[in-house]
Amino acid sequence: MLKLDDLWYGRSPLIWPLLPLTGLYCAVAVARRAAYRWGIAKTQRLDVPVIVVGNLTVGGTGKTPLVGWLARFLMQQGYRPGLVARGYGGKARHWPQQVRPDSDPAAVGDEPVLLAQTTGCPMAVAPDRVAAARALLAHSDCDLILSDDGLQHYALGRDIEIAVVDGVRRLGNRFCLPAGPLREPAGRLERVDMVVSNGLAGRNEYGMQVQAGDAVNLLTGERRPLRSFRDEPVHAMAGIGRPERFFDDLRREGLSIDAHAFPDHHAFRAEDLAFADRTLLMTEKDAVKCRRFARADFWAVGSRVEVNQRFGERIMALLQARRNHSAASRR
Repeated sequence: MLKLDDLWYGRSPLIWPLLPLTGLYCAVAVARRAAYRWGIAKTQRLDVPVIVVGNLTVGGTGKTPLVGWLARFLMQQGYRPGLVARGYGGKARHWPQQVRPDSDPAAVGDEPVLLAQTTGCPMAVAPDRVAAARALLAHSDCDLILSDDGLQHYALGRDIEIAVVDGVRRLGNRFCLPAGPLREPAGRLERVDMVVSNGLAGRNEYGMQVQAGDAVNLLTGERRPLRSFRDEPVHAMAGIGRPERFFDDLRREGLSIDAHAFPDHHAFRAEDLAFADRTLLMTEKDAVKCRRFARADFWAVGSRVEVNQRFGERIMALLQARRNHSAASRR
């Protein structure tokens, strides 16, 4: 069965009938950005620095692991970051919502719960990221806002923009939706402060590597290296933007797996995992939704994120420039 990814990242002529809609989509995206730039639509600035980490394409690029890395890096540099996100998939009745490590992912989204667990930072989610950020500033001592996604959420003023791209698939056929995977025209990448490539980095990009880490048992918290599963057949499942990336990581560790892919942000139920008649390995993001019906042979595979050293140096330089500008404007 032909999937959108086959069209977006291939050369299929089946996209041609979609090009008129793509032209309309691009025109709306450009006009919307211009409305904020010219002050027709209002951008709201906060009293603390704001860093937005987003992507230009639909689907997973490794953005959330980078946000987690960046939150921990900023804490090491003496900042107290607060995290905001849309809360995609969350069904809360009221927004914004504070997110804690034990929050219900069905209410606030799976990625926010994962970030709260792995960073320990205060976090809030809402479709209106300005409201989420203001809630954090009112109820925590954070001195910097870090937004997971939101590159196109121009209502939230930002000091630093970071775009994450897939180092292999790049921008696909470079068309906007629906003929291609882009949320905005490709030229938007030229206007961000930094481009991070998950994989091979191109010119003027910062490389990032996301590799599978240890497995942690969902019930007991026991930790095992992945190589310890080499001598047994295991199930592996992933409900992320690119499940094959996770499966390939396990195979590179020498594991023999039966792979089960689910849609990104899938709301798992116990019956979805009826196939699991032996050890089941899953991503950390999926684990936050499966913990309530976990069995003794359910394991979450962590991730190790490595980022080019120059990336952290550039972040600190941009934050220092912002401080200098703010100090000069107060004189």
